[in-house]
Amino acid sequence: MAEVTPIPRGVPLKSFAAFTADQSIREVESETPSPAGKEVLLRITHSGVCHSDIHARQGHFDLGSRGKMSLAARGMGESIVMGHEIVGEVVAVGGDVVDKKVGDRLLVYPWLGCGECTRCLDGRENACTRSRTIGGQLPGGYADHVLVPNEKYLLDINGLDPSWAATLACSGVTSFSAINKVLPLPPEAPIAVIGAGGVGLSAIAILTAMGHRNTIALDLNTANLELAAAAGATHTFLMDSESSRATVVDALGFSPDAIIDFVNNSQTSTLGFDWIVKGGIMVQVGLFGGELVVPTTLLAMKMITLRGSFVGNLGELTELVELAKSGQLPQAPVSFGPLSEDGVRNALDALEARLVSGRVVLVANN
Repeated sequence: MAEVTPIPRGVPLKSFAAFTADQSIREVESETPSPAGKEVLLRITHSGVCHSDIHARQGHFDLGSRGKMSLAARGMGESIVMGHEIVGEVVAVGGDVVDKKVGDRLLVYPWLGCGECTRCLDGRENACTRSRTIGGQLPGGYADHVLVPNEKYLLDINGLDPSWAATLACSGVTSFSAINKVLPLPPEAPIAVIGAGGVGLSAIAILTAMGHRNTIALDLNTANLELAAAAGATHTFLMDSESSRATVVDALGFSPDAIIDFVNNSQTSTLGFDWIVKGGIMVQVGLFGGELVVPTTLLAMKMITLRGSFVGNLGELTELVELAKSGQLPQAPVSFGPLSEDGVRNALDALEARLVSGRVVLVANN
C-alpha cells in the first residue's frame, strides 16, 4: 500500500480550457483533486499539442456529406481541458497505488476506455465504444496538474528527453499502431506516408528504425518533406490541390504496396485508393474530414484492404517507449511554447495555419 500524500484543501488547479461556443481559450480554476485508490496526481511539466485539438476547439469533426460529428454529443461538453500528450511528476498517490511514488517523472497513456467491455479487457481500450480520453472526456494536459485514474496508465521514461517522450503518447503511438496494421512487408516494398506533419514524421522515423528501406512521403509543405527525408524517407512528393494518381505516378513511376494516410481528407483518400497497387493496404488515420466515395467494383477487383486506425493501445505505447529507450528511434523535431493560456492559443492557431513542422510541446514554468 502506498503512503498517501494529502493535497491541502483549497489549492487551486489552473487549467486552460477551450470553449466551443466562441473557440476561445480561457484560464479557469478548480480545486486540485486528491487521488484515491489507484489514482495518481501529476504536476504537468510537458504537454504536447495535437492537430486533433483544433477540431476539439471547434466542437466537431467534418463528416463530409453526413454533416458534422458534435463532440458535445460524445461527452466532451461545451468546454474542454484538452491536451493528451502529457509528461509530469507525481505529487500524490491514492492508497492502493503500488508501483508509482512521489517524485517519479512519467508519461501518461491517455486513451482510456470503460475498463469493463471485451475490448478493454483485451487491452484495446482505444477501441472502447465508451471512451473517456484524458484531454477529451476527462481533464487533460493544458493545466498545471492532471489526475490519472490508474497507475497502470503511467510509463517510465527514464533516459528520454521528456519533451520528445510526451509526443510518443499520441503522434508516436498513433503512427506505430498504423504501421503495425501494414507490416510485415518486405523491407523494399514501397510504403507511402501521406502527410509529413508531426504524426507522419513519427511514422517515417519508426519505419526507418524498424529497418524499412522504401518510404515515400507526400505533403503540401516543402519544409515537411525536407524533415521527412532527414527522418529516412527515400522518396518525396510535393502535393497541391490538383495532385492525383496520374501526377504521382508520373513523378515516381510506381504504386505503393501500402499507404498510411495521416491527412485522410477527400483528396488524399481518393488519391490513395486510385494509386495503391492491386492487393494493397490502405490505413486511414487523419481526422481532417471529408469522405471517400469508393467504387464497389474496384474495391473488389483491386482486392484493397481498407482500414481505419485510431491512436494505439497501452501495449503498443509500452513497446514504443522501449524502442525509444533502445536508441534506435530518431528523435522527432520539437518546437516549444509556454504552458499558459496564450501558449495554448498560439500553438493551436499556428497548427491551424499550417505554420508548424514537427511537433509543438508546451513546457510548464514550475
